[in-house]
Amino acid sequence: MITKKQEAVEVEEEIVLTKEGLYDVIRPVIDPDIGISIVDLGLIYDILIEDSGMIEVEMTMTTPACPYGPQLVGEVEYMLRQTKGVTDVHVEIVWDPPWSIDKMDEATRLNLGLDL
Repeated sequence: MITKKQEAVEVEEEIVLTKEGLYDVIRPVIDPDIGISIVDLGLIYDILIEDSGMIEVEMTMTTPACPYGPQLVGEVEYMLRQTKGVTDVHVEIVWDPPWSIDKMDEATRLNLGLDL
């Protein structure tokens, strides 16, 4: 016999998606040409989070001729869709402003010997 105290009660946790958290989710996505995270390279320009859990990502490539563009977009979409609380993902490739090495985080520039 199960008493009231022994009953399992499921409490749904409120999921809070944050921009910083989503950057961490996609940080493992690596640019195959350079071997560095697309986040650390500065290829992710912005992440917008809608109340519904829809995520919109604005990103770029190092060059318009980047052959890995579709692969990188697919990996970003996949990683974000696996995140609890995310209902859908839309990734837009933008070219303005153009990517340059000054978009990289400082640690990445230093590791590559590109101290500006």
